[in-house]
Amino acid sequence: MNTYSYQLHEMAYLALAPARAYSDMARLWFKNPINPLAHTPVGRNVAASAELFERLTRRYGKPIFGLNSTAVNGVNIPVHEEVVWQSNFCKLLHFERDWDAARAPRQSKLLIVAPMSGHYATLLRGTVEAFLPHYDVYITDWADARMVPLAQGTFDLDDYIDHVIDLYRLLSARNDGIPLHTIAVCQPAVPVISAVALLESRRDPDVPASMTLMGGPIDTRRSPTAVNLLAQERGSDWFRRHCIHPVPYPYPGVGREVYPGFLQLSGFMAMNFDRHVGAHLEMFHHLMEGDGDSAEKHREFYDEYLAVMDLTAEFYLQTVDTVFVEHRLPDGTMMHRNERIDLAAIRRTALMTVEGEKDDISGLGQTYAAQELCVNIPAKRKLHHQQNNVGHYGVFNGSRFRQEVAPRIRGFHAAVAPF
Repeated sequence: MNTYSYQLHEMAYLALAPARAYSDMARLWFKNPINPLAHTPVGRNVAASAELFERLTRRYGKPIFGLNSTAVNGVNIPVHEEVVWQSNFCKLLHFERDWDAARAPRQSKLLIVAPMSGHYATLLRGTVEAFLPHYDVYITDWADARMVPLAQGTFDLDDYIDHVIDLYRLLSARNDGIPLHTIAVCQPAVPVISAVALLESRRDPDVPASMTLMGGPIDTRRSPTAVNLLAQERGSDWFRRHCIHPVPYPYPGVGREVYPGFLQLSGFMAMNFDRHVGAHLEMFHHLMEGDGDSAEKHREFYDEYLAVMDLTAEFYLQTVDTVFVEHRLPDGTMMHRNERIDLAAIRRTALMTVEGEKDDISGLGQTYAAQELCVNIPAKRKLHHQQNNVGHYGVFNGSRFRQEVAPRIRGFHAAVAPF
């Protein structure tokens, strides 16, 4: 464990505070219309450079969903968020639509299990937005580990699976007769399918009607990506020595061992370094040319992408071992506490898998492996979709997701769980 790296990161951030302040002052002055230089190439260059410097060195806070309305059958319906369940490490957000009670349509519940992999649940804003007109939508909002005091306990992969089971029971069709579907985006594919398998093996009535696994690491031996190969090569001991840090003062979680979000972000950025450099150069040119719309799109994407959270060390290391190094789920040796996870036990819950042709996080075949492992789900209750011309992010967001992936998911739900 590195004792001082997190502190050094915080010190570097604080040391840049005066430079950020001066840079922001320069940006405001050289964008002020009363300043004659603001209308010259030199002034625009200074303003653009100052904005990029400030954005590249700032700390991005937790974004908001900001989904205040949705259109259903051409009618605009107000939406508000409410927390309907919570633990020390998770809140369940419900996007409550303010229907006229007499005209509210009967729609299925949809539980979106967001990844706990460094970004906030708001990374799935587009996913939620696409399904809001068609479902009663819920999403897991995982806590930033540095904000959870040590006294509130630990959180590992077993706890994650327990949380998913608790949410299935909370939203179960047994409570109100309304079907529950669940979607796991990336990392939660393993705990989501594990939770279903555990409930099925116990003959528990609270299983969801279907589960959709999107770009998830069910079997990382198939088409291994750079992320998979690194984990396989180094093993959890290397990650413990080099990636685990204690949370520094003054965060509420001071002393808690975590995998810092800034390390995860550094890894993501390094994988596509040229692309990110190019995107920032494009933004510089947009600012120079006065193309406000294009610059705003860049701001929106990176405000989300650069906002990161810490993961508990025990969750991160257990996931590395179980999923990426020892491949226990596809090998049939994964345990949840003292109970083996048997995917062959799944019979009632329908299964859909979605993969992106150009996914560089979860390679082709890794998610599809669930189709072969769940041998007792009837063929008519299974579906696989490969979305061409998209990478990892495009599996759950963007125009192709809205136009091609989301409609296929809705059609699958209608086929396996009609009212």
